[in-house]
Amino acid sequence: MNQPHLTLGALNGDDIGHEIVPASVQVAAAAAEKHGLRIEWKPMPIGRKALDTHGSTLPAGTLETLRTYDGFVLGPIGHRDYPKGPGAINPHPIMRKQFNLYANVRPTRSYPDIGCFRDDVDLVIVCENNEGFQPDRNVVAGSGEFRPSEDMTISVRVITRLGSERVARVALALARSRRKKLTVVHKNTVFKLGCGMFVEECLKAAKDFPDVEVDEVIVDTMAMRLVRDPQNFDVVVTTNMFGDILTDEAAGLVGGLGMAPGLCIGDGDFAMAQATHGSAPDIAGQGIANPYAMMESTRMLLDWLGRRKSVPQAVAAAASMERGLTAALGDAKARTGDIRGKGTTVSFTAAVLANL
Repeated sequence: MNQPHLTLGALNGDDIGHEIVPASVQVAAAAAEKHGLRIEWKPMPIGRKALDTHGSTLPAGTLETLRTYDGFVLGPIGHRDYPKGPGAINPHPIMRKQFNLYANVRPTRSYPDIGCFRDDVDLVIVCENNEGFQPDRNVVAGSGEFRPSEDMTISVRVITRLGSERVARVALALARSRRKKLTVVHKNTVFKLGCGMFVEECLKAAKDFPDVEVDEVIVDTMAMRLVRDPQNFDVVVTTNMFGDILTDEAAGLVGGLGMAPGLCIGDGDFAMAQATHGSAPDIAGQGIANPYAMMESTRMLLDWLGRRKSVPQAVAAAASMERGLTAALGDAKARTGDIRGKGTTVSFTAAVLANL
């Protein structure tokens, strides 16, 4: 009988990515071995190191090669510090577009003793990934932001019925598997056409999920309610930029961006694990980066692929990773300083491995 097998890309990204991605791969590999799953990890250059060695932050052939895999882990990208030049591009929006990864699933959860503002947060924000205000991904050619004169800049927001419907269906399916409650976040009081269309399509899609309770919250009210009563939310669906802002706010409730994982998915059986946080050049190389968000993103990737491809060993490996992560977060000597610990990236990784 053939051993279950996955092929996954491992792209470190920049700065702390060179510490937290290898740690995540190490943990995932150990969990996979425990459950009889063979993962073939394929390291690939990306980011500043790829620019220095290959002349591009996204070397030629990378996308084509990744397409032959089951998915990949992408470390944080420090594109703000890239030098100006034709090869110095921000790769992850291109990846999301190329692989049609239109939904970004970002969970937020409280854990004891790590500095959470509340101990009862357990929600998931699902962001539309390829439209909205972000000008590096919302049009096929050119940019959704331009400057007709020295004193004027115009930014275009793109909302489509297809983009709204499909992200709504991802969120509704997720809500059905959790507490059966979906909140649609928007600003149709001002963006009557754009947010109006988004809400219309979410409510249309909801008709196919009669067991899911659906409500709506205006985005500025949602920002306040995330602080006041986050325990009342289960799954939230929203547009691209609103989602970016709200997920960072949600992460602040539960210990910071080191606790903010993410998984980018679409219609196929291919996904990208990408933590929400940046590359943190100020702490790179010091061994103090919190690897939780990257490890949890990788865990989400294994669990999602296992369910989509009917590989129960991958689901079991993900469950082992969850046990290890929870135990490591409960060990103040192992966890990192940003979440009230006294440990390092290495000690946290060791604690996860010891508790798989």
